[in-house]
Amino acid sequence: MTDLTSDPPSPAGLSYTSGAGDLPLLGDTIGANLARAVELYGDREALVDVPSGRRWTYAEFGRSVEEVALGLMAKGVAKGDRVGIWAINCPEWVLLQYATARIGAIMVNINPAYRVHELRYVLQQAGISVLVSSIEHKTSDYRRMVEQVRSACSPLRDVIYIGDRTWDGLVRAGADVPPSGSPSARPGSAATTRSTSSTPPAPRAFPRAPPSPTTTSSTTASSWGRRSATPPRTGSVCRCPSTTASAW
Repeated sequence: MTDLTSDPPSPAGLSYTSGAGDLPLLGDTIGANLARAVELYGDREALVDVPSGRRWTYAEFGRSVEEVALGLMAKGVAKGDRVGIWAINCPEWVLLQYATARIGAIMVNINPAYRVHELRYVLQQAGISVLVSSIEHKTSDYRRMVEQVRSACSPLRDVIYIGDRTWDGLVRAGADVPPSGSPSARPGSAATTRSTSSTPPAPRAFPRAPPSPTTTSSTTASSWGRRSATPPRTGSVCRCPSTTASAW
């Protein structure tokens, strides 16, 4: 019988493959992709939050992303740090994804349906240092749940609640931070970490790096018949628990 424990484990590597198709794979980072969109389509509508009526052009969206990125930097977030997002669909979710990519941090997507033990596991396992969270969702009091696990998650040093003064404080915090200049992320650097469904013994996380998100967004938009000149419609930016597809 072969001893499967005798050989040392192989180091984990990046998975990359391409196949035949009409659309080329994009080599952009998320930040570079946004910067080009701002330059080309600055006055076009980029994001609409239907419940609140808030709207952003690409130029306005780019400025808001920069404000959030600088706010995160003011709180000590740097390239490679893990920033958690525990929220349902909202503009801040999208802003945070672009802001973390802008500074080379890794956004960890946390399933909104997680219970306390699952939240604790993901915060510990991913080493999240800053958590951005909704205040509540359905019957879940997120603030109370976070406080239940916070003392057991030593890397977690800051929690920011969407719709709370802590989010406003994050945006204001970046006012004294010099502009971040060129994005520090590179193609192939991890941009997001996703968790699998909560099957025993615990959710498993896996990283995702550009050009995967930008290419997926491009091909998704194309498959839906969308082009750069096509006006946005409700639902253009889609987010599922533990994943995101920012389609255009």
